[in-house]
Amino acid sequence: MLPLVLASSSPYRRELLARLRQPFTWAAPAIDETPLPNESAEALVRRLAEAKARALSELHPAHLIIGSDQVAVLGNQILGKPHDFSRARSQLMAASGASVTFLTGLALLNSASGHCQVDLVPFTVHFRALDEEQISRYLQAEQPYDCAGSFKAEGLGVSLFRATEGEDNTSLIGLPLIRLVQMLEREGIAIP
Repeated sequence: MLPLVLASSSPYRRELLARLRQPFTWAAPAIDETPLPNESAEALVRRLAEAKARALSELHPAHLIIGSDQVAVLGNQILGKPHDFSRARSQLMAASGASVTFLTGLALLNSASGHCQVDLVPFTVHFRALDEEQISRYLQAEQPYDCAGSFKAEGLGVSLFRATEGEDNTSLIGLPLIRLVQMLEREGIAIP
Protein backbone atom coordinates (compact mmCIF):
# COMPACT_ATOMS: atom_id res chain seq x y z
CA MET A 1 0.00 0.00 0.00
CA LEU A 2 1.32 3.42 -0.96
CA PRO A 3 1.45 5.98 1.87
CA LEU A 4 -1.10 8.81 1.86
CA VAL A 5 -0.20 12.49 1.65
CA LEU A 6 -2.70 15.32 1.97
CA ALA A 7 -1.69 18.26 -0.23
CA SER A 8 -3.16 20.91 2.04
CA SER A 9 -2.33 23.12 4.98
CA SER A 10 -6.00 23.19 6.04
CA PRO A 11 -6.64 21.94 9.57
CA TYR A 12 -10.26 21.25 8.53
CA ARG A 13 -9.16 18.87 5.78
CA ARG A 14 -6.73 17.13 8.13
CA GLU A 15 -9.52 16.60 10.68
CA LEU A 16 -11.77 15.14 7.98
CA LEU A 17 -9.11 12.81 6.57
CA ALA A 18 -8.33 11.54 10.09
CA ARG A 19 -11.89 10.15 10.21
CA LEU A 20 -10.86 7.45 7.72
CA ARG A 21 -8.35 6.05 10.25
CA GLN A 22 -5.58 5.72 7.67
CA PRO A 23 -2.10 7.01 8.46
CA PHE A 24 -1.18 10.09 6.44
CA THR A 25 1.19 13.01 6.33
CA TRP A 26 0.46 16.44 4.97
CA ALA A 27 2.30 19.23 3.22
CA ALA A 28 1.28 22.58 1.82
CA PRO A 29 1.53 22.70 -1.97
CA ALA A 30 2.98 25.83 -3.54
CA ILE A 31 0.76 26.62 -6.51
CA ASP A 32 -0.72 29.71 -8.14
CA GLU A 33 -4.46 29.64 -7.41
CA THR A 34 -5.33 32.50 -9.76
CA PRO A 35 -8.28 31.63 -12.02
CA LEU A 36 -7.51 31.45 -15.73
CA PRO A 37 -9.31 33.91 -18.06
CA ASN A 38 -12.93 32.79 -18.59
CA GLU A 39 -12.39 29.68 -16.42
CA SER A 40 -15.58 28.37 -14.87
CA ALA A 41 -15.73 27.72 -11.13
CA GLU A 42 -16.08 23.99 -11.85
CA ALA A 43 -12.99 23.91 -14.08
CA LEU A 44 -11.05 26.02 -11.56
CA VAL A 45 -11.53 23.67 -8.60
CA ARG A 46 -10.82 20.56 -10.68
CA ARG A 47 -7.62 22.12 -12.03
CA LEU A 48 -6.44 23.36 -8.63
CA ALA A 49 -7.17 20.05 -6.86
CA GLU A 50 -5.03 18.20 -9.40
CA ALA A 51 -2.33 20.91 -9.37
CA LYS A 52 -2.07 20.66 -5.58
CA ALA A 53 -1.58 16.90 -5.75
CA ARG A 54 0.96 17.12 -8.59
CA ALA A 55 2.90 19.88 -6.80
CA LEU A 56 3.98 17.33 -4.16
CA SER A 57 4.73 14.44 -6.51
CA GLU A 58 8.49 15.05 -6.78
CA LEU A 59 8.92 15.07 -3.01
CA HIS A 60 6.58 12.06 -2.66
CA PRO A 61 7.36 9.83 -5.69
CA ALA A 62 5.62 6.65 -4.50
CA HIS A 63 2.56 7.96 -2.68
CA LEU A 64 -1.15 8.53 -3.03
CA ILE A 65 -1.48 12.29 -2.91
CA ILE A 66 -4.83 13.90 -2.15
CA GLY A 67 -5.54 17.38 -3.53
CA SER A 68 -8.69 19.36 -2.87
CA ASP A 69 -9.90 22.85 -3.65
CA GLN A 70 -13.19 24.59 -2.99
CA VAL A 71 -15.05 27.69 -4.07
CA ALA A 72 -18.41 29.04 -2.98
CA VAL A 73 -20.66 30.39 -5.72
CA LEU A 74 -23.54 32.83 -5.17
CA GLY A 75 -25.33 33.48 -8.44
CA ASN A 76 -22.45 34.00 -10.88
CA GLN A 77 -20.03 35.32 -8.26
CA ILE A 78 -17.27 33.26 -6.65
CA LEU A 79 -17.00 33.98 -2.93
CA GLY A 80 -13.48 33.68 -1.61
CA LYS A 81 -12.24 33.61 1.95
CA PRO A 82 -13.29 36.92 3.51
CA HIS A 83 -10.17 37.39 5.72
CA ASP A 84 -11.92 40.06 7.85
CA PHE A 85 -15.19 41.01 9.54
CA SER A 86 -16.31 43.57 6.95
CA ARG A 87 -16.01 41.22 3.96
CA ALA A 88 -17.54 38.34 5.91
CA ARG A 89 -20.53 40.53 6.82
CA SER A 90 -20.94 41.52 3.15
CA GLN A 91 -20.83 37.88 2.03
CA LEU A 92 -23.42 36.78 4.60
CA MET A 93 -25.70 39.72 3.82
CA ALA A 94 -25.59 38.73 0.13
CA ALA A 95 -26.29 35.08 1.06
CA SER A 96 -29.22 35.96 3.34
CA GLY A 97 -32.34 34.20 2.01
CA ALA A 98 -30.37 32.87 -0.96
CA SER A 99 -28.54 29.68 -1.90
CA VAL A 100 -24.77 29.24 -2.12
CA THR A 101 -23.27 26.28 -3.96
CA PHE A 102 -19.94 24.95 -2.77
CA LEU A 103 -17.92 23.25 -5.48
CA THR A 104 -15.19 20.98 -4.17
CA GLY A 105 -12.61 19.60 -6.56
CA LEU A 106 -10.95 16.37 -5.46
CA ALA A 107 -7.89 14.67 -6.93
CA LEU A 108 -6.10 11.46 -5.96
CA LEU A 109 -2.72 11.11 -7.64
CA ASN A 110 -0.75 7.87 -7.63
CA SER A 111 2.68 9.44 -7.97
CA ALA A 112 4.28 6.07 -8.74
CA SER A 113 2.10 5.41 -11.80
CA GLY A 114 1.14 9.00 -12.66
CA HIS A 115 -2.55 8.04 -12.69
CA CYS A 116 -4.78 10.79 -11.33
CA GLN A 117 -8.48 10.56 -10.51
CA VAL A 118 -10.22 13.96 -10.51
CA ASP A 119 -13.81 14.72 -9.60
CA LEU A 120 -16.09 17.53 -8.49
CA VAL A 121 -18.60 17.34 -5.63
CA PRO A 122 -21.24 20.10 -5.33
CA PHE A 123 -23.10 20.94 -2.14
CA THR A 124 -25.70 23.69 -1.73
CA VAL A 125 -26.52 25.67 1.39
CA HIS A 126 -29.89 27.45 1.53
CA PHE A 127 -29.58 30.36 3.97
CA ARG A 128 -32.28 31.66 6.26
CA ALA A 129 -33.21 35.32 5.96
CA LEU A 130 -30.63 36.96 8.22
CA ASP A 131 -30.49 40.46 9.63
CA GLU A 132 -27.34 42.46 10.32
CA GLU A 133 -27.54 41.81 14.07
CA GLN A 134 -27.69 38.02 13.60
CA ILE A 135 -24.77 38.15 11.18
CA SER A 136 -22.68 40.33 13.51
CA ARG A 137 -23.37 38.05 16.50
CA TYR A 138 -22.40 35.01 14.47
CA LEU A 139 -19.19 36.57 13.12
CA GLN A 140 -18.13 37.77 16.57
CA ALA A 141 -18.77 34.32 18.03
CA GLU A 142 -17.02 32.18 15.40
CA GLN A 143 -14.77 34.49 13.34
CA PRO A 144 -14.85 32.30 10.17
CA TYR A 145 -12.58 34.60 8.20
CA ASP A 146 -10.54 31.74 6.71
CA CYS A 147 -13.63 29.97 5.32
CA ALA A 148 -15.12 30.44 1.87
CA GLY A 149 -18.68 31.69 2.34
CA SER A 150 -17.89 33.18 5.78
CA PHE A 151 -19.19 30.37 7.99
CA LYS A 152 -18.15 27.10 9.60
CA ALA A 153 -20.74 24.42 8.87
CA GLU A 154 -19.15 22.15 11.48
CA GLY A 155 -19.78 24.82 14.12
CA LEU A 156 -22.30 27.56 14.84
CA GLY A 157 -22.57 28.34 11.12
CA VAL A 158 -25.25 25.67 10.81
CA SER A 159 -27.58 28.08 12.64
CA LEU A 160 -27.56 30.28 9.52
CA PHE A 161 -29.04 27.55 7.30
CA ARG A 162 -32.59 26.88 6.21
CA ALA A 163 -31.59 23.63 4.50
CA THR A 164 -28.70 21.86 2.79
CA GLU A 165 -28.62 19.79 -0.35
CA GLY A 166 -25.97 17.40 -1.61
CA GLU A 167 -24.50 13.92 -1.69
CA ASP A 168 -21.73 14.42 0.85
CA ASN A 169 -21.84 16.93 3.68
CA THR A 170 -18.07 16.59 4.22
CA SER A 171 -17.58 18.29 0.86
CA LEU A 172 -18.97 21.43 2.48
CA ILE A 173 -16.02 21.42 4.90
CA GLY A 174 -13.56 20.93 2.04
CA LEU A 175 -12.79 17.22 1.59
CA PRO A 176 -15.56 14.95 0.20
CA LEU A 177 -14.88 11.73 2.08
CA ILE A 178 -17.50 9.58 0.32
CA ARG A 179 -15.90 10.26 -3.07
CA LEU A 180 -12.39 9.96 -1.61
CA VAL A 181 -13.16 6.49 -0.20
CA GLN A 182 -14.27 5.40 -3.68
CA MET A 183 -11.04 6.73 -5.19
CA LEU A 184 -8.90 5.08 -2.52
CA GLU A 185 -10.62 1.75 -3.08
CA ARG A 186 -9.71 1.97 -6.78
CA GLU A 187 -6.09 2.26 -5.61
CA GLY A 188 -6.41 -0.85 -3.42
CA ILE A 189 -7.05 0.76 -0.04
CA ALA A 190 -10.04 -0.82 1.68
CA ILE A 191 -11.94 1.40 4.11
CA PRO A 192 -12.99 0.25 6.64
